[in-house]
Amino acid sequence: MESESTATPLTDDEEQRVRSVLFSELGNQIADQGWVRFPAYTVEDRRRLVAVAHRLTAHWGQQVFVEAEDHTRVRLSLAGHEAVPALPESSTARP
Repeated sequence: MESESTATPLTDDEEQRVRSVLFSELGNQIADQGWVRFPAYTVEDRRRLVAVAHRLTAHWGQQVFVEAEDHTRVRLSLAGHEAVPALPESSTARP
């Protein structure tokens, strides 16, 4: 896996285009199903997805939540579509 420090930064124009594509593509998926999962391998990837979520929130007037699922995936969702942690088996068992 490539180190985060060796990643080539995007130019301002490239960054704007990437964010515009993410806004459109992820926004469409969130509008269709209420949530989307997207890879985020670097700190910059995660920052970019948070920025897109803020832009979608402003655009829709409805908060888009951002949740890190693990070190490589981020989930963006609308209220009511957040990831719900699984309950431990012991708490779901009946006496």
